[in-house]
Amino acid sequence: MSGVEARLADLGRPLPVAPTPLAAYVPAVRSGNLVFTAGQLPMVGGELHATGLVSGDSTDSVVDGWIIDAGLVELEVAKECAAIAVLNALAAVKTVANLDDIVRIVKLTGFVATVPGFAAHPGVVNGASELLGAVWGDAGRHARSAVGVASLPLNAPVEIELIVELARADG
Repeated sequence: MSGVEARLADLGRPLPVAPTPLAAYVPAVRSGNLVFTAGQLPMVGGELHATGLVSGDSTDSVVDGWIIDAGLVELEVAKECAAIAVLNALAAVKTVANLDDIVRIVKLTGFVATVPGFAAHPGVVNGASELLGAVWGDAGRHARSAVGVASLPLNAPVEIELIVELARADG
């Protein structure tokens, strides 16, 4: 077990096995000393942790006149989905590099499928950012985008991508 995996386990967040790609892509690509992950969903044991659109009020299936039939996800559940998705992104990194070679989390992109009018995307994506900070400290602080979208694959509420920097360019 790597040092990073031990820190994750200490946080109660053991590293999963990288999810199998859903289409024609690879989980991660290494280019020099950078690793770019494909978008990762909040999969646990082959199933999504939650499905639907993130809403500030998950009890109302009519939002601003729109009937929401995709299901609604509460903010705290969506934040947990972001943490799970970033764990899957780290598992994807592990398919091409040693996690202990990560010297910096460079960029995190979070996509949040939401109901119309929802604006708390950063709070959802914080689930991923806070976990990275807990593992890497200052080296886990990263540039970030938190983007609201109409839908995501499999009706997932969150999708996360990472760019990480490794200590060296060689394998």
